[in-house]
Amino acid sequence: MRSRIQRWQGPRQRLDDLMVLAELASEEQSDSVLSEIESEAAELSKDIEKLQLQTLLSGEYDRNGAILSIHPGAGGTESQDWAQMLLRMYTRYAEQSGYEVTVLDLLPGEEAGIKSATLEISGEYAYGYLRSEKGVHRLVRISPFDANARRHTSFASVDVMPVIEDDGEIEISPADLRIDTFRSGGAGGQHVNKTDSAVRITHLPTGIVVQCQNERSQHSNRLTAMRILRAKLAERKQAEMEERLGELRGDVQEIAWGNQIRSYVFHPYNMVKDHRTQVETGNVSAVMDGDIAPFIEAYLRWRASSHNSDSAS
Repeated sequence: MRSRIQRWQGPRQRLDDLMVLAELASEEQSDSVLSEIESEAAELSKDIEKLQLQTLLSGEYDRNGAILSIHPGAGGTESQDWAQMLLRMYTRYAEQSGYEVTVLDLLPGEEAGIKSATLEISGEYAYGYLRSEKGVHRLVRISPFDANARRHTSFASVDVMPVIEDDGEIEISPADLRIDTFRSGGAGGQHVNKTDSAVRITHLPTGIVVQCQNERSQHSNRLTAMRILRAKLAERKQAEMEERLGELRGDVQEIAWGNQIRSYVFHPYNMVKDHRTQVETGNVSAVMDGDIAPFIEAYLRWRASSHNSDSAS
């Protein structure tokens, strides 16, 4: 609680200091002090904008870490390569944001790319920010796997769930679980390949299936798989709650998994466009290097304004 208060007191104190400097610059007619004020005011404005964004992160799990999964769509190697590009993009974004990234599960493709990947992104508000990325991401480019250099469209889906600690809030009965073990299909050395260390857990009441094969022991994989299952169940609970609220509001817009949220165009022009907020940029390389903050921030404001409009109506 102290850190939250100090987060706001800091900018307040900096603003007071700037006001004193402004009076000093006015009395002394000092250009150097004025230049210092302008520079500090610009930095303060950015910090306040970040704080303002955090006020939009008021969901039950927004302060939690995130579990992010990526799955390629139909299209074989082409889509699997696109999934790996997204994996790199989110890893770069997380690292640039000061978050810790742990690979929970990774299944490489036969020729290139990945068949699936699951990351845990640890840090305050990781889920609050990254929940904006849930949905289908579309790529248009000249395929590096096509000898005739034709243009291809690829799809990959991104799922984002909050990290939920086992605090008893999400109850999972052992009788509701089917646990299967199998040999890891990925890299991991002789120990992983010779023992049934990989774990797949099926939650029978919901049909949710999770798996983990990146840890060296079956016990570690099972613990990790349970954490992913707990996150999926928490997300399902939250989605059901939002759906009920939508029905109460008379909201006719369907909330469904699989809606295309963003397009990344590499050819015949360069553009990344978010279809929810209409935010776009021509700097595709920066986006693929992890510069997705403008899309995330625009989504938070768009979501807040949408909810405010619903409440007013």
